[in-house]
Amino acid sequence: MNNTETVLEIRGLQAGYGATPILQGVDLTVGKGEIVALIGRNGVGKTTTMRCLMGLLRTRGGGIRFLGRDIETLASDARARLGIGYVPQGREVFPRMTVAENLMVGELIGGPRGRKQPELVYQYFPRLAERRDQLAGTMSGGEQQQLAIGRALVGNPALMLLDEPSEGIQPSIVQLICDVLRAIRRDLGTTILFVEQNLDTILDVGERAYVMEKGRIVGRIEPGAMNAQAVREHLSL
Repeated sequence: MNNTETVLEIRGLQAGYGATPILQGVDLTVGKGEIVALIGRNGVGKTTTMRCLMGLLRTRGGGIRFLGRDIETLASDARARLGIGYVPQGREVFPRMTVAENLMVGELIGGPRGRKQPELVYQYFPRLAERRDQLAGTMSGGEQQQLAIGRALVGNPALMLLDEPSEGIQPSIVQLICDVLRAIRRDLGTTILFVEQNLDTILDVGERAYVMEKGRIVGRIEPGAMNAQAVREHLSL
């Protein structure tokens, strides 16, 4: 795997809600084709980091570079069109739209890397193919999570951001999601940054990890040290 090309670089990122500062100088880098976990206990700023990366929360300082371009002033839809796919915590599918219509939204806002790929999404997630005409709001949580990932994937993004993809999902679906994340990196060269609390998911998918505490990156777990003991001490258990 070639990590010489930097896909995502964050330097000194600061953000918060109202008068409350949350991120207090976050620094991290993700190379092309990497699958990197962002871990830490609840409330340390992981979701806030993801929201800043996608342009859903205004930053107060620092910089975000995607494929060598400064993007911190861009709106979220512009970031999506540049090639960033986002799967938020809680899934957030469009409940009154069908599976196929949800994927069409992803096609409309997806990135520039070649053709859109709804059929590939159906290949990775056969359940969605079976239910392409079903309203998303009537699907199970695990099916909705597959759809949320598919909607982010359909535009063929260079970078996928996932916020707790295993949360509230039955183990068999979590395993499917892990398999798909590895497959899209293998098949498409997609770079992945994900937030996760589930130890098994982190170890199954993550190649290395950044550790966050109190709005800062305080440590790294390198590929040779990604084991249960190293990860567990940084999770809310």
